[in-house]
Amino acid sequence: MLHSTLLFLSAPDITIILIVALVLFGGKKLPELARGLGSGIKEFKDATSGTKPEENAPKATTEQNTPVVVADHV
Repeated sequence: MLHSTLLFLSAPDITIILIVALVLFGGKKLPELARGLGSGIKEFKDATSGTKPEENAPKATTEQNTPVVVADHV
């Protein structure tokens, strides 16, 4: 039952949480914490999907542009 109550945070609850975070960490530290949290979530999503950002990028190879020369033996 505890997990269902955590999903339903009202606007005053979220406001209180944000004010407490602002008091604890300060205005300059909060953007750094948010960036770190965002990059952590992105890495977690990449790890759970089994792909890395480098794997999604198209690979440039020179083999595709190399002409094939066939020698005829007479």
